[in-house]
Amino acid sequence: MKNNQLMSLPEVNALVRDNHIMVLAANENVLAQIEKGRWIGGTIPYFMDVEGGCMSNDKVFVTDLTHLVSDARIRRYDDRQLFGLTADRYRNGFSWLLVPGFSDIHFRFALDVNDYPGVFDAPLMGWITGVDLADIGKVSPKILDGESGQFYDNRAIALHCQLPDSKFAKLDIVNLFQQGDGDIITFPESGFSATQCMVNGEKMIFADYLKQHKIDTRLPLVANYSGAMINISIQQVDDGKVSFYAPVVKNQVYKFAMPVKDYVTDFKKLIPKSTANVVGACNCILNYLYSDLEGKKTGALTGPFTFGEIAYVLVNQTLSVLSVEYLV
Repeated sequence: MKNNQLMSLPEVNALVRDNHIMVLAANENVLAQIEKGRWIGGTIPYFMDVEGGCMSNDKVFVTDLTHLVSDARIRRYDDRQLFGLTADRYRNGFSWLLVPGFSDIHFRFALDVNDYPGVFDAPLMGWITGVDLADIGKVSPKILDGESGQFYDNRAIALHCQLPDSKFAKLDIVNLFQQGDGDIITFPESGFSATQCMVNGEKMIFADYLKQHKIDTRLPLVANYSGAMINISIQQVDDGKVSFYAPVVKNQVYKFAMPVKDYVTDFKKLIPKSTANVVGACNCILNYLYSDLEGKKTGALTGPFTFGEIAYVLVNQTLSVLSVEYLV
């Protein structure tokens, strides 16, 4: 069975008519042509397909969960309702969440998810939807509710999946980046952009700091959360303001990441040796761009290149991998 790869619209619609439970990724105009059914979708045109990294404007990346799950339900959330996402989960299973990039709900999710009741009790997988990079600021990233056929740029959507008692889900991340040994950087406010920062306790204009120290902004800021490295990627520097793909957190300690010499080689070393139980994966659009992954493969894992990855919390420049395994 074809899965976790790009498919044509006729192939996808045939699966929809056969009541398949799916997570779909494609351009907005392509998603709009898919028939109503038991699926959720997000806008993005960049993919790691079976043939390698690519951009597609006419195909759909399909993650088909039908053969794995015993039941599933779709739920939409606004930024006030998302706190209750964990109450909609099944006792045994996982949730797949799609959030529109650069939206208010993207901001709220990133800042509040650690406080969701029981958020780490069951895998929360997903990604931040995006657009063609040339359309940033012109076209809003969206999610699509397959049951209603409605697009939203200010709602999140989750596919809550139930697993048989004989199976369990687990969620892993592959992050090439570690904190470097450079300056300690903090920010006075949480947000998707920053003007001021503190560098080793001294107030500075962040854009000036980047310029003066000739910082390679392809490298993310990295925070150390009890041993878990969480990246914050820089989107752009414009008129003294630095914009991020995920919000920095007030007073959190950041350092710029150590450089990666050979992305593809180093990445393959970190990918799990066995991918037989992998349900789905997503990687960051910046890894696609900065590592020149068009036409290249990074092991056996495929998935969309997204504007942020969800592995319980929001991460950047990271590969998220969901697996389903049998209890011993």
